[in-house]
Amino acid sequence: MGRVPESVAAFLRGPRIAVAGVSRDPRQAANFIFRKLRESGHDVVPVNPNAAEIEGVTCYPHVGAVSGGVSSVVIATHPSAAPDVVRRCAECGVRSVWFHRAFGQGSVSESAVREARSRGLECLVGGCPVMFCEPVDVFHRCMRGWLRWRGRMPG
Repeated sequence: MGRVPESVAAFLRGPRIAVAGVSRDPRQAANFIFRKLRESGHDVVPVNPNAAEIEGVTCYPHVGAVSGGVSSVVIATHPSAAPDVVRRCAECGVRSVWFHRAFGQGSVSESAVREARSRGLECLVGGCPVMFCEPVDVFHRCMRGWLRWRGRMPG
């Protein structure tokens, strides 16, 4: 797969990862991220304030409600929701967040990124963990290369 940036490797080493923005619609990007992390052996939980269960797994209304806590959070929400997710992460001791983005703005909110950095959170901006979860499919391998070339990948 090539060199994995240390920031990405550290994020993925976390003992428990939450995905904020999973949906009752299984076709959403956040759901794909959630499934791929689970399939890759990660302990991962879904976060959505409007669902009690996602894909057969207990869903939590916010990061602070996750029983046992989490080490890192993939933010795959609408950008307007990202600042609240970051605040909740900081309040519960989450140390690392990853703002999902492939095309367009994705989940990236400049105010949320500033908030995360000002609170001392490790902040990954762009791309997504799926680009680093083996086996990486052809689409995500190509996207990883394209986003890296465009300067839109963490690390």
